[in-house]
Amino acid sequence: MTRTLIATALAFATLGSGAAVAADRCTVPMAEWQPREALQKKLQTAGWKVNRIKTDDGCYETYAIDDKGRRVEAYFDPKTFEMVKMKVEG
Repeated sequence: MTRTLIATALAFATLGSGAAVAADRCTVPMAEWQPREALQKKLQTAGWKVNRIKTDDGCYETYAIDDKGRRVEAYFDPKTFEMVKMKVEG
């Protein structure tokens, strides 16, 4: 029983930590943000096919096919375009 509770608690902590990590790193005032179009252009130049860019927890959240052909969900700092997190889907 105790092992199950610990495993469940760890799973929830791990699932919830992704947005917290991105939010901790994306604290730039909106006046300093670069336009989404500039991020899209940068990613396309790097060989990505961008499907969607939206704002989430102060970051740009991007759904794309990366230069290796993988479906990804990636978070970028809106001022520097530094990637703060990436999840490979499927």
